[in-house]
Amino acid sequence: MRVLSRGGHTSLRRRLVIGILLPVIALIAFNTVSLYRQALQAADTAYDRTLLASAKSIGELLEVSGAGTEARLRATVLYSALEPFEADNRSRLFYRVSGFQGEMVSGFDDFPAWRGKLPTQGPYAALVDFYDDSYRGLPVRVAVLLQPVAGAGGQGVATIQVAETLELRQTLARKILVETLWRQALLVIVIVVVVVLVVQRATLPVRRLSAQLLARGEDDLAPVEAPDAPREWLPLVEATNQVVAKLRHLLEHQKRFVRDASHQLKTPLAVLKTQVQSALHGDVEPMLALREINTTVERATQLANQMLALAKVEQLRQQLEPAPVQDWAQVTRAVALDLSALIAESQLDFDIATVPAPIRSYEWALRELTRNLLHNAIQHSPEQGRLNIALVADANYAALTISDSGPGLSDAQRDKLFLPFAAGEKRQGSGLGLAICHEIVLSLGGSISLDNLVRGGRVTGLAATVRLPLADDRGQ
Repeated sequence: MRVLSRGGHTSLRRRLVIGILLPVIALIAFNTVSLYRQALQAADTAYDRTLLASAKSIGELLEVSGAGTEARLRATVLYSALEPFEADNRSRLFYRVSGFQGEMVSGFDDFPAWRGKLPTQGPYAALVDFYDDSYRGLPVRVAVLLQPVAGAGGQGVATIQVAETLELRQTLARKILVETLWRQALLVIVIVVVVVLVVQRATLPVRRLSAQLLARGEDDLAPVEAPDAPREWLPLVEATNQVVAKLRHLLEHQKRFVRDASHQLKTPLAVLKTQVQSALHGDVEPMLALREINTTVERATQLANQMLALAKVEQLRQQLEPAPVQDWAQVTRAVALDLSALIAESQLDFDIATVPAPIRSYEWALRELTRNLLHNAIQHSPEQGRLNIALVADANYAALTISDSGPGLSDAQRDKLFLPFAAGEKRQGSGLGLAICHEIVLSLGGSISLDNLVRGGRVTGLAATVRLPLADDRGQ
């Protein structure tokens, strides 16, 4: 018994788990990144609002001194005023206030001045811009506020820059990332467990079916029963039962063939052995013994050939590929020509009329069918009797009728003649001819009938009629 290797095959459960989990994990990963970015944007918005509040607080402490062209911006800002905006001492604030002409007014002297442009449409009503920069080797987030300042002596626009280091933002980002990751990891674990359990339960009928098949005996070809199988598995179960039915049919046919062959060949072989022994002992004249042996060998050969033909017909019924198209008229005339010597020997009044009839079949099958029917008709026709072959066709079927002038058949004989090793009252053959014809006709999707010809209340012969479907693609 051949066992298929499992090394190159992936289990169904693994395919289902991977096929379900990979898209889910990819979606969760994408969702995690998206949520993390949204959280960072929300944190940036919150801390940017604090920076803007710091800049506005500084702007409230600005005043103008002097008048006209001598007007100057003056700031009385202490660094301690920014301490309320520093959270948990984990971030540092730097600022710079530039005057009306861009001159340094207050703050850190080495803080780079703003050279950017205000956004076209910002999130705040004030004239503010936010950007990322570095100061003293530290990454910072900078808020720039253009603050109008007016006094008794003049007015102008001051530029206020407030920068904050990113320790607090980075700490918050890591916290958001960790919380997002463990929640998503917990979600993935739950999904994995659920998917594994569901797949395990869904594939349980398959494992039961496999165990049921493995537990069967070698000769157990009963239909597979899977009452708890889901609807999606029913086509597989039905296909398996069809294969099992075909195997059971083939096995029964092989057993029957071996049984019939051993039974039918036993008799001619025993007769042949007796004839040879009689010839060796001198009980029969040599020429007579040879003629008897020749007759026995011919019958055994005919029997063997017909049994092989019957087995070949069974293979034809199992053939999946379409057979080529054959012209039944040409086959019929060729068979009649092959048997013309027998027709002439019996001095039969022979007539043949055919029309083109394309049939999808193998030539040997049509030839075997026609030969057996015509040979039976010749054997059962009396000398100088009548023998007629007519092949006609309509839109869908072709019908071959072979009529003889023999004694005909009784109802009991007609019912059993299609069975193997059944013959008429005058047993002249092996009894396989009509059985072969019946099997060939069934394999080609046709029908066969045997009808007595009656005239004046008396049986005058027998008509064997075979109807076969014409090929659909008749031009091929």
